[in-house]
Amino acid sequence: MEWRDIPPLAALRAFAAFAETGSVVAAGDALSVSHAAVSQQLRSLETHLGVSLLDRSGRAMRLTADGEILAQGCAEGFAAIKRSVALVTGAEAARPLHISPTPSFAAAWLMPRLSEFRALHPGINLVLDPTAELVRLAPGGVDVSIRYGLGGWDGLEDELLVETSMVVVAAPDLLAGYDLTDLTHIGELPWLEEVGTSESTRWLLSHGMPGGMRGPLTQVPGNLMLDGARDGQGAAVTVRTFVEADIQAGRLVVLHEDLTKGAGYHLVTRPGVHRPQLRAFLRWIRKAARA
Repeated sequence: MEWRDIPPLAALRAFAAFAETGSVVAAGDALSVSHAAVSQQLRSLETHLGVSLLDRSGRAMRLTADGEILAQGCAEGFAAIKRSVALVTGAEAARPLHISPTPSFAAAWLMPRLSEFRALHPGINLVLDPTAELVRLAPGGVDVSIRYGLGGWDGLEDELLVETSMVVVAAPDLLAGYDLTDLTHIGELPWLEEVGTSESTRWLLSHGMPGGMRGPLTQVPGNLMLDGARDGQGAAVTVRTFVEADIQAGRLVVLHEDLTKGAGYHLVTRPGVHRPQLRAFLRWIRKAARA
């Protein structure tokens, strides 16, 4: 590390505060200094770097293209420092562990096993927030996300937890009267889909069916989708792990299966040092998945 190439920390703090708040007055309030002091630090930083970080041509200062680049780096750097300080000072110890799985994974896999984790770690409070969206993992927010896919989410670390194929399933009674010898006819069935997702639509389109689902569509919470499929209310796209027992018992029939290598549920976390609560959860869930 060439420390002499790094601008003074006070100037970087002032710049990061301005980039976050959008004004020198608000930045001064955030740093408990005068707005004149912030302005001086901004000019000092530009002089040090030899580039224009701020466009002063309008009524309000704006970041230049170079300023935008530096602002992003400062935000990431100061966030990493804040996380590390919280870890070493214990400030994060009282915050519950925030877990964001998909609704289906939460209902079918995580909740039936979570009592094991609570028995092992009774002192760790949990926030379980099932959502179909890929939530932002930010300091002080979601600690770990559990998502289906092939991995490779930008700026995040991911680890394959449960490898499982995607299947289209339906109750045998639902299939009466439908000609399913041609894959394209699957779209004519009634469909069940998790609220907030379009897995069924994406699957159908990826198999050359531009019309997608032509039958009636009902969107339900993830924990209700498979119950509806078992009751014959519609076909559903899900992962085989969740319905293997139903398939073996004949309650559901597999209409199609995608055997893509590496597809499954991934643990998704921010890069860097994990706080003890998260490390404990990751150790437990890896062991549970292997079992």
